[in-house]
Amino acid sequence: MAIDLFSIGKLTIHGYGLMIALGFLFALIYGTIQCKKKGLDDDFFFNLAMFVLVFGWLGGKVMFIIVEFKKFLISPMSVIGSQGFVVYGGIISGIATVYVYCRIKKKNFFEYIDVIAAAVAINQAFGRIGCFLAGCCYGRETDSWVGVVFPQGCMAPAGVKLIPTQLFSAAFDIGMFVVLCILINSRKYIKGIPTSVYLIGYAVGRAIIECFRSDERGSVGMLSTSQFISIFICIAGIILLCFILNNNKKRMNND
Repeated sequence: MAIDLFSIGKLTIHGYGLMIALGFLFALIYGTIQCKKKGLDDDFFFNLAMFVLVFGWLGGKVMFIIVEFKKFLISPMSVIGSQGFVVYGGIISGIATVYVYCRIKKKNFFEYIDVIAAAVAINQAFGRIGCFLAGCCYGRETDSWVGVVFPQGCMAPAGVKLIPTQLFSAAFDIGMFVVLCILINSRKYIKGIPTSVYLIGYAVGRAIIECFRSDERGSVGMLSTSQFISIFICIAGIILLCFILNNNKKRMNND
């Protein structure tokens, strides 16, 4: 793990930033290939991805400000200018962006949100590797063989063995990506199923991994902020799944 990977003159390449960039690039390449394979408009997907990137980032930052609102009132710029970001804010605003843009351009929302969901999953995997390099989002202390000792200079406490929650999250995100790819390319593919599976799967996985994290973050009662939001995201995913399956059943009966 390393915050700074290497320097080219006065330009320093940071591990976290590089992984975020690579994740988005990989997601963009995957989405473009997938759109061509499914007969979708890859140019539209590219433009959509750009909007999702911008508004997803803004949504994540706004959610972070909400979570850290007390600190924001005391020192606004310390919150706005920090690296703080709440993933769920990005997911919610990202979904809203896809819906609005598809409506404006008269494209099928579920066809594109399914591809976006898989692209986001692999992007998140790279992002969590970036977290590992920076030492953020770290886990609790442990004596287990899986424990990782972070060096001085990282955001994680140095010199003690910590659960590498970032790597567990990355592995889970890669698994989600594989599952979503299988669903999207299945002969029995049903529009919207991959998105609902992503919402349910990510919510459950995030709620579990939060139990092993030890970094400072917001809370709602006994739950972390992300665990609290996970409840509603999971419910939304289940409702969406039931709605899609019910509509598909009615369509098949009518046929």
